[in-house]
Amino acid sequence: MLTINILRHGALEGGVKYRGRVDDPLTAAGRSSMDSVWSHLQREVDAIITSPLIRCAEPAKAWAAAVGIECIIEPRVAEIHYGEWEGKTIPQLQAEYPETLAQWRNNPQGMRPPGGESPEELLARLNAWWSEICQSHDGKQLLLVTHSGSMRMLIAHALNAPIATTRHLAMPYCCWSRISHDNGSSQLDFHNRETA
Repeated sequence: MLTINILRHGALEGGVKYRGRVDDPLTAAGRSSMDSVWSHLQREVDAIITSPLIRCAEPAKAWAAAVGIECIIEPRVAEIHYGEWEGKTIPQLQAEYPETLAQWRNNPQGMRPPGGESPEELLARLNAWWSEICQSHDGKQLLLVTHSGSMRMLIAHALNAPIATTRHLAMPYCCWSRISHDNGSSQLDFHNRETA
């Protein structure tokens, strides 16, 4: 059986905005929250897989080095590309793209931000990665450090659920979830677990 702990990065400098490839650094509190989850996992994890974006990769590389395990930088688990929406706040997008943003927030299936990536494209690259990791790391316990969009798609895949249902998942900074995969079947073990 493969077990993947999925950790969303912590809070970021610059406030709330659409960040796919915009790579703002973690706040001190954001990093501390991530370290807290890591303290619960460090003796259980065989390897860490991380998005290449600094908000995920910087802590992941430090944790792996501290305990002497492999840290794999995996571009396919990076956040969805928001195209022209990158780095913009919700009020900015409401002013510039009111109808498109409303549709995106209600049901993003089948659409994409201008110049960006669709949820289906994100899901396709994550599914390709998932198929590989299930074979190459069977019997292992991993930590995946990633983003809310990627977490939503992986959970949808594990539950065999439509993309639209993922809008109903709470996905705060430093959200910790776990998916297990055994004999060709995946299940969500828990979602948004507290560390205290």
